[in-house]
Amino acid sequence: MPHSTQLYQHVPESRWPIVYSPRYNITFMGLEKLHPFDAGKWGKVINFLKEEKLLTDGMLVEAREASEEDLLVVHTRRYLNELKFLFDRVEGISRATIIDLDAHQGNGHERDFMEDKRVYIMDVYNRHIYPGDRFAKQAIRRKVELEWGTEDEEYLGKVEQHVEKALREYLPDVVVYNAGTDILEGDRLGGLAISPGGIVKRDELVFRVVRGHQVPILMVTSGGYQKRTARIIADSILNLHNLGLIGPPSRDVSAQSSDSPLLPPAVP
Repeated sequence: MPHSTQLYQHVPESRWPIVYSPRYNITFMGLEKLHPFDAGKWGKVINFLKEEKLLTDGMLVEAREASEEDLLVVHTRRYLNELKFLFDRVEGISRATIIDLDAHQGNGHERDFMEDKRVYIMDVYNRHIYPGDRFAKQAIRRKVELEWGTEDEEYLGKVEQHVEKALREYLPDVVVYNAGTDILEGDRLGGLAISPGGIVKRDELVFRVVRGHQVPILMVTSGGYQKRTARIIADSILNLHNLGLIGPPSRDVSAQSSDSPLLPPAVP
């Protein structure tokens, strides 16, 4: 029996498919400024989008905090390590694909779904950096290992080619897309050399291919250890919107109506 939870809420169609909470932005007496990860970048992304008149606070879906009871649905007390929530709670979801384009190997979800045939994992990462988890690699169905300093042309070609092949091999009910920005040139932890424009184009390629297969896609923004990544993420969201790949059809906030759909029809 499903337990009672406050996590799920009705989302009016006037809201954007963007989940955000101010609590995502971590502060601790200023010490966060000493860390290489910009702990406030999600707030900066939202502010950039507001400045561009793309959205307002009333158009966002605010995340709710999971209770301990909620977490225990998907995790054991030992580590809270088995993520099955998607299949248990979302009607019509029985097959999922994870497209992990963070610069690091995604060994966490790979270990979580090691024996789960419902989940197809594609992982594109710098083969020379952390974590180098050989055991977790067994869970990857489509593995693309990159060399130090990989640049736009090679990277984008591989992303487009392998996303298309992944969806032909295994057509899921939903795609979870890890859109890490630690692939950006100059990121000392990622070790790749993708330009800001290359990141925007990467996200566009993924959305075009996935939406072309008429599959819903959930994008999460993860790694990215430079202050300029917030602006790049915002630019990518703006590009996806301008191309009709996400959000209501009107660009102007003032033109929004409650009848605007969250997502346009699938892109051919």
